[in-house]
Amino acid sequence: MTRVLVVEDDPQLVRALKINLQARKFDVEEASDGSSALRLAATRKPDVIVLDLGLPDMDGIDVIKGVRGWSRVPILVLSARHTSEDKIRALDAGADDYVTKPFSMDELLARLRAATRRQEASPAARTDQAAVITTEEFTVDLVAKKVRRGERAVRLTPTEWHLLEILITHPGRLITQSRLLLEVWGPAYGENTNYLRVYMAQLRRKLEADPSHPRYLITEPGMGYRFEP
Repeated sequence: MTRVLVVEDDPQLVRALKINLQARKFDVEEASDGSSALRLAATRKPDVIVLDLGLPDMDGIDVIKGVRGWSRVPILVLSARHTSEDKIRALDAGADDYVTKPFSMDELLARLRAATRRQEASPAARTDQAAVITTEEFTVDLVAKKVRRGERAVRLTPTEWHLLEILITHPGRLITQSRLLLEVWGPAYGENTNYLRVYMAQLRRKLEADPSHPRYLITEPGMGYRFEP
């Protein structure tokens, strides 16, 4: 049974979502604030998260960033915020999809099914992996969001971290240029492949022993990049 974590502070909407999801054989848990959502995401490990951005204790964007520090679980934003800027912020933070309120229950359910199908079809993207990734050159702590080379801490910009996080949580898999641009910069930057070249060069200078002949951060010309553990 697919486990859904609903993060929403409107009791009536939560009730409607639970009735509709449970009728379709989803196992539903609920959180009414961001701190509870982060705790349940870590302890219950849902298969998908439905997240409102307007929470009483923190912005939903911060919940997305917190979950993305260690997990690639699909996150579907359900929000009354409808501007392009709001959507870009959520997608840039790591959301997988965005539905605006008011919404069609049928559309929401279709998007949920699509998210779970993508996750099931890509077991390497699931997040029961180690929280610390270790190579001969560097170590990445996904929970603490820290990188070290030997005894030295490596400072990464938020964009560098996001790019590295996507690659190392999909070891051995080619991540396309378009997907990286969408997840890191948002849908408005789908053609800016020069961004990827610049930031990948910066990451290699910081992490690779020989940046001109990388061992871990590999380019697949014309297609994308992959992390080779």
